Amino acid sequence: MPEFDTLIRHARLVDGTGNPWRHADVALAGDRIAAIAPPGRIDPEVARDVVDATGHVVAPGFIDLQSHAILPLMIDGRCLSKITQGVTTEVMGEAWTPAPMGGRTTEPLEGSLFEHRLDPVWLERAATWTRFADWLRAMEEHGVSPNVASFLGGGTLRHYARGMDMGPSNDDERALMKRVLAESMEDGAVGVAYALIYPPDAYADTDELIDVCRAMAPYGGVYVTHLRSESHGMLEALEEALTIGREAGVAVEVYHLKAAHPGAWHLMPAVIDRIERARADGQDVTADMYPYAASGTGLTAILPTWTAEGGRLYERLRDPDVRARVRATLEGRGERSGTLGADGLGLETRGGPHGIMPVGFRLPEHQAYVGKRLDEIAAMRGQDWIATALDLLVAEGQRISTIFFSMDEANLRRQVALPWIKFATDAGGFDPAWAKANGPVHPRGYGTYPRVLRKYVREERLLSLEEAVRKMTSAVADRLGLAGRGLVREGAYADVVVFDPETIADRATFEDPHQLSVGVRDVWVNGVRVLADGAHTGATPGRFVTGPGA
Repeated sequence: MPEFDTLIRHARLVDGTGNPWRHADVALAGDRIAAIAPPGRIDPEVARDVVDATGHVVAPGFIDLQSHAILPLMIDGRCLSKITQGVTTEVMGEAWTPAPMGGRTTEPLEGSLFEHRLDPVWLERAATWTRFADWLRAMEEHGVSPNVASFLGGGTLRHYARGMDMGPSNDDERALMKRVLAESMEDGAVGVAYALIYPPDAYADTDELIDVCRAMAPYGGVYVTHLRSESHGMLEALEEALTIGREAGVAVEVYHLKAAHPGAWHLMPAVIDRIERARADGQDVTADMYPYAASGTGLTAILPTWTAEGGRLYERLRDPDVRARVRATLEGRGERSGTLGADGLGLETRGGPHGIMPVGFRLPEHQAYVGKRLDEIAAMRGQDWIATALDLLVAEGQRISTIFFSMDEANLRRQVALPWIKFATDAGGFDPAWAKANGPVHPRGYGTYPRVLRKYVREERLLSLEEAVRKMTSAVADRLGLAGRGLVREGAYADVVVFDPETIADRATFEDPHQLSVGVRDVWVNGVRVLADGAHTGATPGRFVTGPGA
């Protein structure tokens, strides 16, 4: 019988450690990397399948530290736009997870992006996910191409205990959150992930976050945060994150590090300096980023966080007095928020309302606005931009996925080479065949990793190929304690990607985002080939990958 299932020959091996590449042959057997040897040392006759990788790089599969693939994977387990980037593990959980069900949570998928595309069976199944691990096991049973891992959503955790109520949590509510977090860590969560500009996460004060995070310290969990401000208050927001990490005794990860306001771009050097000083003092803090100068979130992010209190956002936006308060805030005349200076995004873009591009409309009468800027939509409607935004949110009754052109390319270039920065998509995985019908998305869901390898490695030479791959693989696995992932090493799991370093590139743009990247030729997940010569095989060998507390 053949000794190996697959032999990848004549490749440039970039093993994920950051070490210089070398020529090697790599053999896979079962779900593991079975052998690595100099070219020609392994007899091809002992392998069932021989793959010629001449002129190509073989590397560990990329691990997406900030994925939003929860709903897309329920729609389509192949995760096409991620697999064609070389992603083999999706790490989810920013703010929200569909489990655990219980407490004050009664509708785990209600109001979620793509909810309207889900098979109703998922809604029935989700109601039974009373433990964190239940939904990830369900993903594995359903069949998914990438591995799946997750943080516990911080918003989910607070909603479990307090619903959408503002204000501090009492002792009983904190005890409940700590119990649920500890149980989730034992189930395999890699930590807890708060997005502190969005309700209900934004309603948690610093003391509550410290207290809750202490519950995961014994399990090696990571506190990951969308900072409370990515604008003028980002230094203070970073200081809050560092305080939480120190007081709770946990590692800190900053999601998508960025200065998302032209008036705050100059703060990025000080933010970098503060992180590096904290690291020099012995604090475990790192960050990740995506390689685009525009962010993507809901149009609701421009609103002060008090508007969502009690879960009555869209009802409240119909009230003339509420609209007047919101208008005062957006015009800079009123309070920004009801908690700890959480300032949302506001009108923090290049070009004011012209820097805001709503794309996620569901109603037929709004489809003419797709791809237009907010000031252009306002002109079409004969309104100012604030009235337009509020009216659209009320009519749609959903967050309206939106692109914010708010960042500085010079800051991106400043960040990419930092050794403690990793890369992530902040996006789900899509197939243009079905995703186009839902309207545009941020191009990062199609192009993040190839864009880094094209733009910042091949063209601008801001970091080496080896270092870029490390930031996409072992740096993430090490951060999250994902044993056996992130390296091409004998005995490691066979999550492997083969790509052409001269042609790998992103194709998705803000104007035409539903375009698959190119240059990734072959991908294996747990030893099973899911991409062959650039085409998805239909295989779904992904597994629930657990954190160190499991």
